[in-house]
Amino acid sequence: MQKIGFIFPGQGSQKLGMLSEIASKSGIIKSTFAEASEVLGLDLWEASQTDERNVLNRTEVTQPALLAASISIWRVWQERTNIVPTVLAGHSLGEYSALVCAQSIEYSDAINLVHKRGKMMQAAVPEGDGKMAAILGLSPEEISNFCSAVAAESGTVSPANFNSPAQTVIAGEAEPVKKVIDLCKSAGAKRALLLSVSVPSHCELMRSAAEEFEKELSSINIRSPSIPVLQNVNGRKEESPEQIKNNLVKQLYSPVLWVDCVEGMCREGASIFVECGPGKILSGLVKRIEPTIKCYGSDGEEAIETILTELAELAP
Repeated sequence: MQKIGFIFPGQGSQKLGMLSEIASKSGIIKSTFAEASEVLGLDLWEASQTDERNVLNRTEVTQPALLAASISIWRVWQERTNIVPTVLAGHSLGEYSALVCAQSIEYSDAINLVHKRGKMMQAAVPEGDGKMAAILGLSPEEISNFCSAVAAESGTVSPANFNSPAQTVIAGEAEPVKKVIDLCKSAGAKRALLLSVSVPSHCELMRSAAEEFEKELSSINIRSPSIPVLQNVNGRKEESPEQIKNNLVKQLYSPVLWVDCVEGMCREGASIFVECGPGKILSGLVKRIEPTIKCYGSDGEEAIETILTELAELAP
């Protein structure tokens, strides 16, 4: 049978009503959210379905809600098949989902951890002072050079996500980010637009949050993953719990090397990818990195049944 890789989405994949259809067929979804809600003292299922208190897009809520979504789909997968993926990777926050599925971090610890991570990130930079922008149609090298030139004169700005060969996200202080956008547009970028986010993730402005987060992480028990997890900061699998912790801290102020992660998963032999979480944002990026990879979503009953049916047909 062909080898399977699981990919786990990060912030931006959340949406109101996520997983409602599959939750009507499987009690695992709501029970997994209930576990997380008990840890936080906050009804994450209500936040993800009706959001009457308008909290879903607050990063300290978004992060545990997406983690709960990914873990609940993983548990549905485990209930329905004994197929185990060869390799895992998550984008930014999604790395925590991957580590939970690889039995490296306890689910309850991860929920508490990403909730606090979100709070620390938000507190690190006053809202509005930092920005992120997506640049499409220029090479990562060109964008990195523009960032370096502006940073030397105007303040913090750097690549935050290397999402595909033609899509890079930048982050930093508001004015330097806008200057890089202008340079990219002048250089012929297909699109260069500000993102609607409250926190400039994966840049030097998150250094203070990382220092605080390191203290929080020191009390968490992390084990060697039972399934290889490729980490964002270097695109490599790590077995040492201490190194995994170091990389999670570094991830806060370092770019997400998503292209490296996908290429690393391919080197591990994965030729089929399952996006374990709401939406198909990562699947779209994977197809731009490696067009031969077959990608599946998993956030609906029909999607999961399609995967399992096609995998059964591929079995020797």
